[in-house]
Amino acid sequence: MVEKVDHLGVAVRSIENSLPFYTEVLGMKLLGMETVESQQVKVAFLTAENTKIELLEPSNENSPVAKFIEKRGEGIHHVAYAVKNISESLASLENQGIQLIDKTPRKGAGGAMIAFLHPKSSHGVLTELCEKRESGERN
Repeated sequence: MVEKVDHLGVAVRSIENSLPFYTEVLGMKLLGMETVESQQVKVAFLTAENTKIELLEPSNENSPVAKFIEKRGEGIHHVAYAVKNISESLASLENQGIQLIDKTPRKGAGGAMIAFLHPKSSHGVLTELCEKRESGERN
């Protein structure tokens, strides 16, 4: 089902304040930034070779990422796995008794279709599945 780890999501209070650490200190390359209104976040994708990091900044105080930061502080928010067919993957997981946050895929950053699994079913880790469309690929 899973092809690879697609990216690690990191919740931050401010992308502007966080970017220099990733780009200047660690030498990662900024791939792009965008706002995903449906998820109430501003995101920045960075890369180092074949590893991607997604910085997530809440766009308002009621966003899920804002609540995450308020409760746990800045840090690792989720692990995202690339899948070929997200709808089939979700159906298979649900048939295995995995608790889904999203029963149907939704549009995420970079044009990917995404869905989240509940941390209760993945040993405390918020897990994202993502299916990249040709136009939404980030290499």
